[in-house]
Amino acid sequence: MRAAGWLRAGIEAQRGMLLPWVPVWLGAGIGWYFHLMSEPSAAELILAAGAACLLALGGAHGRRGPGILLLAPALACAGLALAGARAHGVAAPVLGFRYYGPIEGRVIAIDRSASQALRLTLDRVVLARMAPGRTPERVRVSLHGPQGYVTPVPGMLVIVTGHLSPPEGPVAPRAYDFRRQAWFDRLGAVGYTRTPLLMLAPPEPGPDLWFGRLRMRLSAQIRAGLPGQAGAFAAAIMTGDRSALNRQTSETLRGANLSHLLAISGLHMVLLCGTVFAALRFGLALIPALALRWPLRKLAAAVALAAGLFYDLLSGRAIPAERAWVMVAVMFGAVLVDRRAISLRSVALAALVVLVTRPESLTEPGFQMSFAATVALVAAFAGLRAWRGWRPPRWSRPAVTVLIASAVAGLATAPFAAAHFNRIADYGLLANLLSVPPMGAAVMPLAVLWAVLAPLGLGGPVLWLMGWPVRWILGVAAWVAGLEGAVTPVPAPPGAVLPLIAAGGLILALWQGRGRLAGLAPLALGLLLWTQVERPALLVAGEGALLGLMTEEGRALSKARGQGFAAKSWLEDDGDRATQDAAARRPGMRRLDGEVALQVAGLRLRQFSGRGGAERAAAACGSADILMLTGPAPERPACLIWDRALMRATGPLAIWVTPDGPRIETVAGTAGRRLWTPPANRLPRLLMPAGMAARARVPTGERMP
Repeated sequence: MRAAGWLRAGIEAQRGMLLPWVPVWLGAGIGWYFHLMSEPSAAELILAAGAACLLALGGAHGRRGPGILLLAPALACAGLALAGARAHGVAAPVLGFRYYGPIEGRVIAIDRSASQALRLTLDRVVLARMAPGRTPERVRVSLHGPQGYVTPVPGMLVIVTGHLSPPEGPVAPRAYDFRRQAWFDRLGAVGYTRTPLLMLAPPEPGPDLWFGRLRMRLSAQIRAGLPGQAGAFAAAIMTGDRSALNRQTSETLRGANLSHLLAISGLHMVLLCGTVFAALRFGLALIPALALRWPLRKLAAAVALAAGLFYDLLSGRAIPAERAWVMVAVMFGAVLVDRRAISLRSVALAALVVLVTRPESLTEPGFQMSFAATVALVAAFAGLRAWRGWRPPRWSRPAVTVLIASAVAGLATAPFAAAHFNRIADYGLLANLLSVPPMGAAVMPLAVLWAVLAPLGLGGPVLWLMGWPVRWILGVAAWVAGLEGAVTPVPAPPGAVLPLIAAGGLILALWQGRGRLAGLAPLALGLLLWTQVERPALLVAGEGALLGLMTEEGRALSKARGQGFAAKSWLEDDGDRATQDAAARRPGMRRLDGEVALQVAGLRLRQFSGRGGAERAAAACGSADILMLTGPAPERPACLIWDRALMRATGPLAIWVTPDGPRIETVAGTAGRRLWTPPANRLPRLLMPAGMAARARVPTGERMP
């Protein structure tokens, strides 16, 4: 009875603050869907939706007692069904083989790849000798080799001869899976070309892709008026076009924890809409006839809302920009209906809209960091308002507010940034304190002024003025990133860490009463698990072409060039700042011409490559526990050889050292059978000879293809 009374009292204490928990439990169901190892059937999704309805009815019936707790599993079931429906709703063909030939399509997006090559996303795709029903809806092609014959713009119909392949899977078991993001983007193939791009037809007139063409035109105009990387930075924050930013600028901004200034997200949207709102309200207030007759606050809010929508469309409706506009729309919508503009309820409503429309955004760093910062800021300043001792001198409040906001936002987003990007910018708070104020006080107001004056041909002086604060921000980034110890590498955390940290933070921010201190337990547990993280003893990728052995000096790589993305990702996930070339010089492997030999967890491994590799591998049967071949296996070998075909089917693999012996994981086994994973081929139950099977084990429940 006493426990029931405590439960009832705890529930009553949350009255009026239950709405912020709605997106939390909906997100739990969405996360449940993405964690599944096999795709739910249509019947299972319908069953989850039905369970959500029944539980919701039960929770509504008992809303004044413990029965309201039924709403939590109801929302989780609804999140599972919603995510499944979204995944099936965006289904589009995915290329099932490696293609070389003509690629025709319409340009819908332009950006740059990791190698700084211009990259085009195409729709209305036509591939040679491929039926329309099997052709990917969208493809992405990086332009290498001699280019410049055509300047691509959105809407242009182009053709090029190039290579395409299915979206790449993880570079290691349980690593980031690009295939899932590509699935929700309806991106069915990625590739490159070394031949010139040709135009088949100019952009068609009409509203389709009009904002994309406007974005490129405005970006070129900004860069012409403000040369160099300052203009590239200004174009990125004003139009979303980052194609002119070079790698050095991007790296310095990332090292100083200022890369968030590039993404059109909450900061930009709030600064832009806030500038429009304040300027319009102040300007109209100077006209007595309007000030006495019109609700200027609501009028300014409506215009600011329209300006934010235009900014979202101009930036290409990227997920961070769209999420930011939803949050701003909720904020100004509250102004229009005479409600508090900034509160945990408005943040919850924005999160709910985003999760319902794009459930997949839950897994993206932008969503996690944006809402972590927003929830922490709203909760922190609400707590300060309730604290009677919080009364700084009026003259110091702007500076104190910026300091507290930067510290709170940085602390809230640090775990997510470290988990996704494997680094902590140690002086990020300093860089933000020196950069965010000029960004809000000068850069964004001048951007609004330029947008007003540019159509009149008067934007040049505004860009000149904007160049000063922009160069200051870039200078701060370069200085901070160049400080000794500016960046601390961090290993990738276990899968349970971020959910535990998020759960702890949400309890601390949303729970009412002293019970919120219970959030410290999952928070501490998550951080403790992170400190105990272990990395695989051996990683294999590139169809067996690259090996990575963990040694006392760090991960030693089998070669200094080739498979660069996998090598970089492995080292970053280890929390290792070494380059691929430096890692290839580490001891631990015996490297000969066309052969690599090593020992891991008591197992002997030999890898063969190059001409004659198949014959040498066949002759080496019995000399090692694992024989690996980067090409096709010889006919009728005397032992099991992990050749290119086998590795292509399993994907990259990892060998772990455990008290029970070595444990092997493959991408095919850990990624599960989902909509975005390719159909599995038939393989041997174990990827090893029978004599070795007693010393190695496959995780219980792992389903080998």
